[in-house]
Amino acid sequence: MALQQKRVAIVTGASKGIGAAIAQQLAMDGLAVVVNYAHGREDAEHVVRGIEREGGQAITVQADLADRLGIASLFDQAEQHFGGVDVLINNAGMIKLAPLAEFSDEDFDQQIALNLGGVFRGMREGARRVRDGGRIISFSSSVVGLWQPGYGVYAATKAAVEAMTHVLAKELGARGITVNAVAPGPVETQLFLKGKSEDQVNAIVAMNPMKRLGQPQDIANVVSFLAGRDSGWINGQIIRANGGVV
Repeated sequence: MALQQKRVAIVTGASKGIGAAIAQQLAMDGLAVVVNYAHGREDAEHVVRGIEREGGQAITVQADLADRLGIASLFDQAEQHFGGVDVLINNAGMIKLAPLAEFSDEDFDQQIALNLGGVFRGMREGARRVRDGGRIISFSSSVVGLWQPGYGVYAATKAAVEAMTHVLAKELGARGITVNAVAPGPVETQLFLKGKSEDQVNAIVAMNPMKRLGQPQDIANVVSFLAGRDSGWINGQIIRANGGVV
């Protein structure tokens, strides 16, 4: 009997937070993982060392996903080291909040370049290079649908990700490639907590039916299922992993 080929995943923005948890979980699931980072080299290397201590395979690859050539370099390295790509996790993103009347062109351009442009190019490269039967999983946010003041540009980028997810799922279905998105609610990460007072965090917790913040592992568990072989009939869906916030 021929040995089953090891599956390979690219996780963008995987040096910390949700991305790091996803990379670690996929490695535990038996995938070889490309841990992408833009600036946090030491954090990314820490993630890889942790994976290797548990017997997994991983490499770090620096690439800025706001750059037009960034995503192609990740696929190039994955193919060089592991032979191909089966799973793409479009996780890298940024958030800047302000009322629309006060939002600067510079902040708008940065958020569009990464949250929308980076995911678009990830989907495009994935459509060309993810192996048949693979998975493309992108990140939206549960702020889509809540329409909170200050989140206008951020929510717009994530709504666009959802639209592209639905379309690409139909374009790639015949190849057995599923395309889905995960839309987390508030998750206890450095990115989420930065700039928030204890009272603000407590107010957000109080709004959740489960009376807690999400944890990176909560999201990694959802991605693990969507990236796995048992999720082949889940396609074109937006999974709102938020503890029941509506």
